[in-house]
Formats: sequence, C-alpha cells, structure tokens
Amino acid sequence: METSVIGGWGFAVALGLMIMRVPIAYVLVGVASVCSLIAYAWRPGGEFMLERGLRPAMALIESNAFDFIHSYSLSMIPLFIAAGHIAYHSRITTDIYEAVRVWLAKMPGGLAIASLFGCGGFSAITGSSLACASSMGRICVPEMLRFGYNKQLATSTVAMGGTLGSLIPPSVLFILYGMFTEQSVNKLFLAGVLPGILTITGFIVVVVVWAMLKPQDAPAPKDLHFTNRDRLKAAVKAWPALMLMTIIIGGIYGGFFTATEAAAVCLVFALGFGVLSRRLTWADFLSSMKETAFQSASLFFIAIGAKIFVSFVSLTGVTGEFVGFVGSLGLENWMVLFFIVLLYVVLGMFLDSIGTMLLTLPFVIPLVEGMGMDLIWFGVVVVKLLEIGLVTPPLGMNVFVINSVVTKEIKVHTIFFGVMKFLIADLIVLGLIVSLPIISLLIPNSMG
Repeated sequence: METSVIGGWGFAVALGLMIMRVPIAYVLVGVASVCSLIAYAWRPGGEFMLERGLRPAMALIESNAFDFIHSYSLSMIPLFIAAGHIAYHSRITTDIYEAVRVWLAKMPGGLAIASLFGCGGFSAITGSSLACASSMGRICVPEMLRFGYNKQLATSTVAMGGTLGSLIPPSVLFILYGMFTEQSVNKLFLAGVLPGILTITGFIVVVVVWAMLKPQDAPAPKDLHFTNRDRLKAAVKAWPALMLMTIIIGGIYGGFFTATEAAAVCLVFALGFGVLSRRLTWADFLSSMKETAFQSASLFFIAIGAKIFVSFVSLTGVTGEFVGFVGSLGLENWMVLFFIVLLYVVLGMFLDSIGTMLLTLPFVIPLVEGMGMDLIWFGVVVVKLLEIGLVTPPLGMNVFVINSVVTKEIKVHTIFFGVMKFLIADLIVLGLIVSLPIISLLIPNSMG
C-alpha cells in the first residue's frame, strides 16, 4: 500500500477519534504507532509482514519520545505552570483585579472591565486560558451579579477574558508551536503582546458600548466608596503581579533572560513573595506542586504523542502530496490563507485548542512556509484562531468552565449569547493581525 494513503487514513482516523472526545494523547500515540507499523510492514507492491515493520516502528516511537522529553525548552512548561499556581495561592493574580476594581468602581461597566484586566493579568502569569476562566470565574462573576449586572454580560466577560491566556505570554500554545515549528519561543512570546493588547482593548470597547446602550445591564455600584488613599493602596498592592509580567516580557525583550530562564525567575519570585508575605501556606505549596505535576505530565504525554505523529506524517510523505495538491489548484496566497483560517475556525468548534494545533501543524506549516510567509506571524494567527475556538459553540471550553463554577440558574446558552457580542471584536482583531503582520512582528523584530 502507498504510504501517502496510509498517512491520509491516519489523519482521518485521528480527526474522527478527537471529535468523538477520545483523549488527545491516546489518539496521537495510538494512531501514529499503528499506522507507522503498517507503513513499515506493508511496503508498496509487497505483502504485509508484521515482523518486518515491528522493529523500525518501535525504534521510531522510542527515539522520538526520548529525544523530545530530553529537550531543554520543554522545562519551561512545568516552571511556568508552577509559577502560576503559586502566584494564584499567594493571591498575586487577584491583586490586579482588586486594584482595577477600586479604580473603576463608579464607572458603568467598571466591574466587567476590572474582570478583563484581572483575566489579562492572570493570563500573563499563568499562561493558561482554562485556569484563568475557572479561577477568575469564581471571583468576578458572583461580584458582578451581586451588583445587579446582567447574567450574559457577567459570564461572557470572564469567558472571553479567559481566552487571553492563549495570546498573552507565557502561553503554552506558543511554547508547543515554537517547539514543533522550530521557531524562537522568545519571539513568539513577544509577538503576542500587541495582539493581546488589541484583544483586551476590543473587549473593553464591547463592555463600554454594552453599558452605554443598556445601562441597566451594567449599573454603577451605589454602595462602593473608595478614597484616593484606597486607590493608591490598591495600586501598590498589585506590584508583585506587575513585576512578574515585567520579568517575562521585559526580561525577554531586553535580552536578560531566555523564555526558560524567565520561567525559572518567575517561579523563584512568586515563591519568595508568597513565603515572605505569609500568604503561601505549606498546604498551598503542596497543592501547587501536585497540580503542576499533573498538568505537566498531561502536556508532556500530549507533546510526545504529537512528536510521534509528526514523524509518522513525515514517514508517509502525505505532507508533500498535500502541498503538491494545493499548489496544483493555482490559488493565490490570500485564498490559501483564507481556507486555512476557515479550517481552524471549523475545527475549533469541535476540538480543543491543543488537539487542533498539533493535528494540523504537520500539514499546514510546510504549506505556509512554501508560500514564503513568516512563521512567527503565522503562529500568532493560529493561536488567535485557537483562542476564538475556546468560546465558539458547540464545544466552547471556556464557556463550559464558566458554567461549571457559577450558579446553576445560568444556562450555557445564556453565556454563549453574551459571547457572540465579544466575538465581533475578536474577528476585527483577527482581521487586523492577518492583514497587518507588523502588529505581531514589530516587537520581536526590534529585539536587540
């Protein structure tokens, strides 16, 4: 059997299993292993011989798993995850929300805007969209509902704010994209800064317009009174969070740290602050380490599976066939890019973000590279599309996370209806990122 046919069937089976909600790691490892065995054992024009394919297939699995897990860059994942958990337990991540809440208390929609800034700050420390939606959802949504905010506005604001973890550094998606495309994670982190600022600005505009058109949905709290002293105290209290963001973005941009070194420094700083401020208890530390170990092991398993899957795709040569087929259609570059965007939008509706990215990169990257497009810019486009996929029905992981942490009176469709308003701003930002690559490339290209 032709190896390209095996590769095509392997991709189709993997896609089907993911849609059926089979865990990503099992899909990637299982499909790549079985199909690699078939490719080695069933040579074109020959008979199927299991013994002939067993040894090289096992060697492919073993070598890829061993080489990948010993990658130095991979160590930044548990470091950033640990720093995020410790910062959360030390209440560093919530201090930004509290500070902005104090400053914008009297402004219509102020609590929703404070929630967006809180989510942005949380994301800039933890790099996790789902963790941001879960943690900030427990804090921000009840607060907004208590002051009479509309349920759609209260829940959708945090659901959308949670997506910022995909784009604002440190992003796990950027780390995985950089490792699989052999691009600089440092540059990817910096490339996400301006699109991240544009995104949160777009969300704020939506909240302001919503509050202006429907003042009853975002009333200004009448029983909240803060003095200038309270505002100054709240701003000063947020310095640890600002320091962590400075370490990551400023440290990398200034050339003081690599992304991995920035992760280690952030962990040491968060741990030191938590201990010295006596906010971090021994139980919190152990809980942080357990969560870090669990999440890191899950991501490592998925990444190893993706690495084996990439080698399987390379073995079958299906990528070359795919690129050749697209080239034979004679499409303009913008048309190919449009179909790639459409592909990610559709897949994002049914698959989680990591699964979508790791399944498609082996096919999409050679195509984009062949068209001469910048892979750093394309990485931002992909992550932005995956961010949108976190809130689009029917899957919308962030929406279901918010639904799981708020009162049972709020239904999933209520959150989705609210999210639709924010998606208008998201699509505008996506259009700007796609049409103006300089938005993504300005900061990384200006690095010393």
